[in-house]
Amino acid sequence: MLRRFGTISGLTLVSRIFGFLRDLVLAATLGAGPVADAFMLAFRLPNHFRAILAEGAFNAAFVPTYAGLDAAGGEARVRAFRSNILSWVLLVNGGLLAVALFATGALLMVLAPGLAGDDPQRPLVVALTRITFPYLICMSVVVLLSGVLNARGRFAAAAGASVLLNLAMIAALLLAWLFPSAAHAAAWGVLAGGVSQLALLIWDTWRAGLGVDVVRPRIDPASAEFFRRLGPAVLTSGAVQVAVFADTIIATFLPVGALSHLYYADRLYQLPLGVIGIALGTLLLPDIGRRVALGDEAGIRRMVAQALSLCLLAGLPLMVIFAGIGDWIIAVLFQRGAFDAVAVSGAAGVLAAYSLGLMPGLAIRTLVAGFQGRGDMGTPLRALIGATVVNVALKAGLAGPLGAAGLALATSAGVWIYAGLLYRAARRAGQIAPLDRVQVGGLTGAAVLAGALVWGLRGPALGLAEGLLPGYGPLLAGLGLAALVLALIGGAAVSLKVGRR
Repeated sequence: MLRRFGTISGLTLVSRIFGFLRDLVLAATLGAGPVADAFMLAFRLPNHFRAILAEGAFNAAFVPTYAGLDAAGGEARVRAFRSNILSWVLLVNGGLLAVALFATGALLMVLAPGLAGDDPQRPLVVALTRITFPYLICMSVVVLLSGVLNARGRFAAAAGASVLLNLAMIAALLLAWLFPSAAHAAAWGVLAGGVSQLALLIWDTWRAGLGVDVVRPRIDPASAEFFRRLGPAVLTSGAVQVAVFADTIIATFLPVGALSHLYYADRLYQLPLGVIGIALGTLLLPDIGRRVALGDEAGIRRMVAQALSLCLLAGLPLMVIFAGIGDWIIAVLFQRGAFDAVAVSGAAGVLAAYSLGLMPGLAIRTLVAGFQGRGDMGTPLRALIGATVVNVALKAGLAGPLGAAGLALATSAGVWIYAGLLYRAARRAGQIAPLDRVQVGGLTGAAVLAGALVWGLRGPALGLAEGLLPGYGPLLAGLGLAALVLALIGGAAVSLKVGRR
C-alpha cells in the first residue's frame, strides 16, 4: 500500500509543482482582473463536466466493476467490456461537445448567469470556452484508460499525466504574443495539454498489452452493472458539482477578481487533497473492489484505518499553516507582475476559509472508496445531498457579507458535514473501527497550541527574518513557523502512537 501510495502521491506532487510553475506564469501574465476571470470561467466549465462524468462518477462505477471482471479472468471478456464503455464515453462526450460548440451562449446563460448579454467579458468567455471544451473528451478517455491501468497495478502514467497539461499551458503562455491575447494562449494550452495526456495514456495502455477498440455501443450484463452503479455515482458527483457550480454562479455577481481569488486559493487547497486524499482514493478503490470479490473484509478495514490515520496526521498541520501564514505563501508564490498585494489579500482570505475544511476533505475520498468499492453508491449520495443543501444555503448567505471568502467558508462547512455523515454510516455498517479519542484529542490540542503560537509569533518572526535576509522575510519566517507546527503536531503523534493499529 505504501509503495503504491508513494508512486501516486510522488508523481501527483511533481505534477502539482509544475502546476504551481504554470500558475506563476498565469498570475504574472493575467493577474486577477477581467481577462483572468474570463479564462478561469472558460477553464472551469469543462472541468465541471469532467468532475461529474469523468473522474468522479466514472471512476466510482468503472474501476470496481472492471477490477472484479479482471480478477475473475478472461481477457476477451475484459477487453470487450472496456471497449464497449469507451464507445459509450465517446458518444456521450460527442453530444456534449456539440452543445458547447454550437450553443455556447445558452450554456453560459445556465452556468454563468451573472455574465449578462451586454457584459464586455462575454464574447471573450464564449471564444475561450469553444477552445477549452474539447479538453473534456480527451480527459474522459484518459480517465477510462487510467482505470484500466490502475486495475492492473499500473499507476505511474495516470498519476503523472497532468504534468503535460502544465507544460503545455506554460509553453503557450510563454508564446502569448502569437495569440490574440494571453487568455487565448492559455486556452489553447489547455487543449494541447488534454491531447498530450491522451497520447501518453494510449501509449502506456498499448505498452501494457491492454488493447481497447471502438465498437458499436451496446448493453450487456457487464455494462448493465456499470450503468447501474453509474447512475447514483453521477448524482453523487453532480451533487458535489452543484456546490462548485454555485461558486461559479455566485462569483459572477461578485466584484471583479473573485473568480481569480477562488482559483489561486483553490490551487493551494487542492495540493494536499491531490497528493494525499485523491491519491489514497485512487489506490484504495480498485483494491477494495478486488478484496470484496475475495471476501477479505479484515484487509479492507486495515487499509481504510491506515488511510484515515494518514489523513489526520497530514490535515491538522496543513490546516494550521494555511490559516496562519497563507498570505505569506500566496505572496511568495504569486505576487509578481499583474498579481498585486490586493490580489494576495483576497486570495489569502479565501485560503484561510478553505483550510478549515482541509482535514475532512482529505478523508472523504477514503471514506467514499469504502462504500463505492463494495458497490454501495447510495450511501455517499444520501450523505452528500444533505451536506450540499447546507453548503449551497451557506454560500448564498455568506457571499454577500464575506465575498469569495464566504463561498470558501461554506465549502468547508459542507465538507465537514459530508465527512461526518460518511463516517457515521461506515461505523454503523461495521466497515471501519472507531477513532481513538485520546489520539484525536491530543492531536487537536497540539494543533490549537501550534495555531496560537503561529498567530503570536507572526510579527516577531517576520521582523527577525527581514533583519537576517532582507526581501525574503515571508519566505524565511514562513518556513520557520511551518517547521514549528510540524514539530509540535508530529511530536504529539509520536507520543500518542497515532497510526499504529
